[in-house]
Amino acid sequence: MRKLVYFVAATIDGFIAAPDGSWDFMTIHDDVTAFMGTRYPETVPTHLRGPLGAEGPNRVFDTVLMGRHTYEPALQAGIISPYAHLKQFVFSSTLPASADPAVQVVADDPRALVDKLKQQPGLDIWLAGGGSLAGQLLPVVDELVIKLNPIVAGAGIPLATTGFDPHRFDLIDATPLDSGVVVLRYRATA
Repeated sequence: MRKLVYFVAATIDGFIAAPDGSWDFMTIHDDVTAFMGTRYPETVPTHLRGPLGAEGPNRVFDTVLMGRHTYEPALQAGIISPYAHLKQFVFSSTLPASADPAVQVVADDPRALVDKLKQQPGLDIWLAGGGSLAGQLLPVVDELVIKLNPIVAGAGIPLATTGFDPHRFDLIDATPLDSGVVVLRYRATA
């Protein structure tokens, strides 16, 4: 069965963005970009895949799930299909249908869609964010891949916005990078 993998950058204190949703305080270093291009090339936006050497057939993911706030920066930049190499689902009750047929805006329960996608053949499913969507999907996340940035933000958008509901994950890999970022990979405890 396909896995739902929450692949995201976070601060040491567990924030994926500033209170205003921006994340530019987490500098994307060359070693992080190289890691992404080598290990998770599908997480590189389509327009950057060529320049970053992350082209080729999908190896890890063939589907991406995004919340509205994760998708909006691409829209504001005039990019309506940021991951054209993937099936794209944007969860929002306020966005209209996408002008690009490759981007499906979904107002329904995200868990129902994930359950359906997991039963279909294909590569793994990338949960790109944001915190609210991750909070709704946390019970069905199979793996976490966290690019842990050496930053304490103090406040912001949490990794997963949910009430107190502990979920246990086991560390299966840790890759320290020269920039100080550590890529942590966890598997949901059965």
